[in-house]
Amino acid sequence: MLNHIRPALTLVVVLTALTGLAYPLAISGIAQAVMPAMANGSLIERDGKIIGSALIGQAFTSDRYFWPRPSATGPDTYNAAASSGSNLGTTSVKLTERVTGDVARLTAAGIAQPVPADAVTTSGSGLDPHVSPTFAEAQVARVATARGLEPATVAALVAQHVENPDFSVIGEARVNVLELNLALDALKM
Repeated sequence: MLNHIRPALTLVVVLTALTGLAYPLAISGIAQAVMPAMANGSLIERDGKIIGSALIGQAFTSDRYFWPRPSATGPDTYNAAASSGSNLGTTSVKLTERVTGDVARLTAAGIAQPVPADAVTTSGSGLDPHVSPTFAEAQVARVATARGLEPATVAALVAQHVENPDFSVIGEARVNVLELNLALDALKM
């Protein structure tokens, strides 16, 4: 019986070392060498302090900033530890009430009808850092008024931050809300 167990245990140890240690370390080393910023989470620094990631949304509620799309991560919005979709279906009363309330809130804030879909729907992870250019453009007047800026200046900033689909075909045009808000803060007033 020992003749059967010894090769099995040896195989478990060897495969664990290869797939659990050697492979992850090799891939991490290659990633650090080839694309260190991405390998470390695409962190964004300001004045030497990490303030967020280009990959994870943040909650902005002030009229002085562009608002992100809603987050479905529970009571703490954009909580990466609770990443998930809401799993509410199109017939869900709870979803209908939330979306209706969000549409009313955005309309009261000056977002013209029809409200862009990403302004009231969550992403699959609940952490999406991007909004559509349509939603960003719909917020220009509100942000410009709150900051005392010309709407054309804010609109030009939005246009500069539109990211085109990857390879011109994968995904949709999008605007990273954190990067846009940081650029907005960098404007001289």
